[in-house]
Amino acid sequence: MEATGTDEVDKLKTKFISAWNNMKYSWVLKTKTYFSRNSPVLLLGKCYHFKYEDENKLLPARSGCTIEDHIIAGNVEEFRKDFTSRIWLTYREEFPQIEGSTLTTDCGWGCTLRTGQMLLAQGLILHFLGRAWTWPDALNIENSDFESWTSNTVKKFTASFEASLSEERELKTPTISLKETIGRYSDDHEMRNEIYHRKIISWFGDSPLALFGLHQLIEYGKKSGKKAGDWYGPAVVAHILRKAVEEARHPDLQGITIYVAQDCTVYSSDVIDKQCASMASDHADDKAVIILVPVRLGGERTNTDYLDFVKGILSLEYCVGIIGGKPKQSYYFAGFQDDSLIYMDPHYCQSFVDVSIKDFPLETFHCPSPKKMSFRKMDPSCTIGFYCRNVQDFKRASEEITKNLVLICCITRSSVSQQRIRVSMKTPLSGAGFG
Repeated sequence: MEATGTDEVDKLKTKFISAWNNMKYSWVLKTKTYFSRNSPVLLLGKCYHFKYEDENKLLPARSGCTIEDHIIAGNVEEFRKDFTSRIWLTYREEFPQIEGSTLTTDCGWGCTLRTGQMLLAQGLILHFLGRAWTWPDALNIENSDFESWTSNTVKKFTASFEASLSEERELKTPTISLKETIGRYSDDHEMRNEIYHRKIISWFGDSPLALFGLHQLIEYGKKSGKKAGDWYGPAVVAHILRKAVEEARHPDLQGITIYVAQDCTVYSSDVIDKQCASMASDHADDKAVIILVPVRLGGERTNTDYLDFVKGILSLEYCVGIIGGKPKQSYYFAGFQDDSLIYMDPHYCQSFVDVSIKDFPLETFHCPSPKKMSFRKMDPSCTIGFYCRNVQDFKRASEEITKNLVLICCITRSSVSQQRIRVSMKTPLSGAGFG
């Protein structure tokens, strides 16, 4: 009887914590974000100016946005569609128990893993779909900025707790399905894009079988001394992502690899060696590479001298974002306006979605509400990501980074004539993890 009583108490405690997490982490989308119509907005290498509604009208030079082939001028709806099309990974609850623990949620500790997933997902989007791709249903997602977050959060908490007590809680998920979307596509190319869109999301599912899901990332993190429930730093996550991609045996992923910089240094010969490794095998083409550069932008606080450096990075077509945040909270930085960074926030607790089913819903994997944060609040510890489709792309990216960030990046040659691109930082690479 005592054991049974203890079990009931533990169950009640677990359900209460689950309901509490629902309330604590459901406010993220309920706060408004304001954008200026007088300043350009940069999002992963694309430029938008809200003052100009005509998408074919180029921005004047005084706008502060350089117009190049890969940059477009767009209006509000185009920016919203582009932002919402990025894959959003957040806290989840009620997923299969993580091996070696009793955890069925990552609320409160998994945010850096989630932002790492978002960066990798963007790299895979570029690899399979290209930067011009947007999700056709992006503008159909309800924008929560116009809701009253207070009343909705309370309702969600109450309903969640009552359902938990009665053990009748249902997973309420949106209903945009494969059948509904594929049926609207007019050609094979659009259908292929939607298939890859779903496939990429499925690789990040919250189950032990998902290639880049939380369960697998935690397994790879054990070699770095991390376990489920720990806080993870951006540098550790970079190495976890590298290992996850290296170990992936899916045939679609054999053409991509990850390189992690050491001491803020990217060695060109090492990157090219990784890209050309497949040429000796059955693959005739060189591999695409995602380059991850863990850096520290100051001491205890971010040095504001690095503001232009971060802006320059996010303006590049090769950039796949930054794993960063503010102290104790990790965000996925994808753009900026003026001196504010634009980000997606993983601190939003959503229910588990089974991505193994054919028609799993897509809406909870796309964020309708961009957020902004002052650069001054940014934690100095972060990891920067780049994507290069092939060796030639990598060489062009090296030249572009050097050209655009000449005050921060410098090119040197080692004693063995090995060219390297070095991001010079005044402080050593270190930093605490995030929650």
